[in-house]
Amino acid sequence: MSTSIKQSMIDQFMQTRINNRENNYLHPSYLLEKQLLGSISQGDDEKALKILTSINHDQRPKLADIPIRSLKNSLICSCTLFTRAIIQGGVQPETAFTLSDAYIREIENVHDQSQLEKMEYDMLKHFIIVLNEEETLPYSKIVNQAITFIHDNILEDLTLDMIAENSYVSPSYLSHLFKKEVGISIVQFINKKRIEESKYFLLHTSTSISDIASLFCFCNQSYYTSLFKKYIDLTPKEFREQHMQPVMG
Repeated sequence: MSTSIKQSMIDQFMQTRINNRENNYLHPSYLLEKQLLGSISQGDDEKALKILTSINHDQRPKLADIPIRSLKNSLICSCTLFTRAIIQGGVQPETAFTLSDAYIREIENVHDQSQLEKMEYDMLKHFIIVLNEEETLPYSKIVNQAITFIHDNILEDLTLDMIAENSYVSPSYLSHLFKKEVGISIVQFINKKRIEESKYFLLHTSTSISDIASLFCFCNQSYYTSLFKKYIDLTPKEFREQHMQPVMG
């Protein structure tokens, strides 16, 4: 797959999964956004709901030419922010990311504006409930840092050295600690995460399976297919055919 095609696919992926860290323009007030995230991370649902209402008094940014698509993109932005906030508040990353994935899929399945607008508030309350019910983190800070880094860079050619450097430990120590706490190796964890993320493209785009394999840094389509079959019990083609939905504009 050419560099230009892959870059275009990455751009498309990032628009739907939304990496907000450098895109403050997506929100009407950066100060309000910071206050909202602070309230969420503290588990203060009453304050967070008031701030969200204040933010939504302003016109939402235009994130797509089609209004319903723009609204969905805005909610995906919110979902990503809520995810970061509850991780900061103490929720282990994999729990937060799993919740985020579920809501993003639900956002894609709803096509009514009023339902989507209500969903944002329901989503906020649900994220805070998860935060307030979180008792202890099953993983150490080092392993949580590694999981967060993997999730944020899932389209990159990840290496153990790269992940360990971000966690400020040696590769051998991280490898041992990760396997001990998570129960699988870092390579297995990355592969499972890539398979899960790739399902979005199978369901919501017409991108070829070979290009999806390349996008997620699998060495070839055959290896991608074998791993997909291992974790999902279906080949990518079978999964797409069984769960196919019309691609939305």
